[in-house]
Amino acid sequence: MTINSLYARMRTHGTLSEPKEDIPDAVFALPSTVHWMRAMAILVTSLDVGFVTGRDFYQRVQRKTLPERQLNSIYEQLLFALNQLATLDVLATAANKADVARTGIVAWYYGVYGAASAMIAAADGSFPETHAATARQWDRQFAVPGLVMAPFADRIDRLGKAEVEAALRVPRARGKHSLTTRPETVDDAWGCMAEYLSGSAGWEQWNVQISVRDSPAFRALGVKDFKTKAARALRDEAFNRRSLCFLHEAFRYRGKANYRDAIYLAYGQDAGRVRRRSAGGAGGFQRHGCRLLRGEGRA
Repeated sequence: MTINSLYARMRTHGTLSEPKEDIPDAVFALPSTVHWMRAMAILVTSLDVGFVTGRDFYQRVQRKTLPERQLNSIYEQLLFALNQLATLDVLATAANKADVARTGIVAWYYGVYGAASAMIAAADGSFPETHAATARQWDRQFAVPGLVMAPFADRIDRLGKAEVEAALRVPRARGKHSLTTRPETVDDAWGCMAEYLSGSAGWEQWNVQISVRDSPAFRALGVKDFKTKAARALRDEAFNRRSLCFLHEAFRYRGKANYRDAIYLAYGQDAGRVRRRSAGGAGGFQRHGCRLLRGEGRA
């Protein structure tokens, strides 16, 4: 790869936001991004997730009469989600998927986000103003009481190392498969889901540690790491306040398109070949995104 390649330049010199050592390796970054979506598509198909099964799943939820303002917020967010779906349908027709892959992921995320916001508004009449608050409330109101359909139901209650490992036992027992390898079977797909959940837990732990390092309590210790008992106590207390669910994973996925792995989703013919091989033919990546949001998800 010549220095004229933007990827090579980033790996050689870094960027303003990341030193060269932190630039993700394309061998892992791009396939992992594509394969998580494909894994969900395989499982949505296998589990027959759709409007019919969804109605059956939520039959036990008691209906209630809602005021007009609350209904308007629900419909508003559902319309927002449908608008993102329409965007995905149009993007799926693009001749060069490298041109629209990033935009497709962002549209997919905001479709999921709008649907989750509608669910929260319907449940308690609230409207969280941030992505983090939306994910927390969706987790508490739907994932915790078992009101989320598989394959979107897995969660981690606390981010301590032992708690994460314990929470991953069941997801890992369903299948083992590397995110860097294209999933083909249901077992493969479950393995990819477990790996992405594990990776998302590590990502959240990293975010928490950054937040702890910036806290007055940590600065008062006069240390730079978590080697001391007092520093670990602050970190572990913060870990125990943080949970992880599908909406957190979706937010991380959006971040890959907007920030972290964006270079691989929009750069060059090599990226296009990996996407086509991984997602199942020209347009496969976007098709999976559309079908997943619709609840069809055919692999």
